[in-house]
Amino acid sequence: MIFLFRRLSPLCAALLLAACANTGTPPPVTPQPPKPLPPVRIGLALGGGAAKGFAHIGVIKMLEASGIKPDFVAGTSAGSVVGALYTSGMNAFALQEESFGLDEAKIRDVSLLSGGLVRGQKLQDYVNQLVRKRPLEKLGVPFAAVATELETGRRVVFTRGNTGMAVRASSSIPGVFEPVLINGKRYVDGGVVSPVPVDAARQLGADLVIAVDISSKANGVAPSNMIGIVNQAIMIMGQKLGEQELSRADVIIRPRVGRIGPSDFEQRNVAILEGEKAALAVLPLIRQKIAEKQQALAQAR
Repeated sequence: MIFLFRRLSPLCAALLLAACANTGTPPPVTPQPPKPLPPVRIGLALGGGAAKGFAHIGVIKMLEASGIKPDFVAGTSAGSVVGALYTSGMNAFALQEESFGLDEAKIRDVSLLSGGLVRGQKLQDYVNQLVRKRPLEKLGVPFAAVATELETGRRVVFTRGNTGMAVRASSSIPGVFEPVLINGKRYVDGGVVSPVPVDAARQLGADLVIAVDISSKANGVAPSNMIGIVNQAIMIMGQKLGEQELSRADVIIRPRVGRIGPSDFEQRNVAILEGEKAALAVLPLIRQKIAEKQQALAQAR
């Protein structure tokens, strides 16, 4: 019996030690790092407004300074001009510098054969020169220029082809510019059907759209010149459509440029400053919306 006990005792000792070891504190669990939030694809929708369009430069300056870089840009009329140059690689300061040297003579070519309407060829050439003759699909950031098909009133979103021609079509104010002929169809200003191209920015793939509204509102005062009269007529026609489309934006920036006339190029500095101020005021809201969209995208995974 003693012999058996001596033979078993090492085994018992080993079992006892194992039991003691099993009752100890378990090894610490290494916490897993939280999953990174998905990126939010940001779209910037730049509205039409003739000379008020310089305000878009101020908005872009503030977005860039805050580290907010759009993944997609859509533009109507003046917004298409700024949008094309921006997506070609020009930053806000380059845009501002270019605007200082811009006068109407560079983009206005009156045709007597069409009753004094602006042809728009100069505008087309000006844009193509600055984007280094690259077509829309070769710009650095996906870009869409919105125009109106004259025969049907259909909204058309140009994302491929001649950049300057698309911008020209988007900016061809009826009664001021000649309609632009592209592939057998005539086009006029996109502001007739889409004053602020929120839906075009969504079509490009944006999860979140920042809209910049520089359109005028009817205030009971009649414009004093032909461009102003035509511009206000277009604004009245597109106002209801514009309100509906703006309701689909996540953030709306409204620079206070109502006193700047459609041909007041000398007010460019004022417009840029108003764009900066308006964008700065909504930066907290933009960051909040981006955070909310990130959470929504994470939950939808």
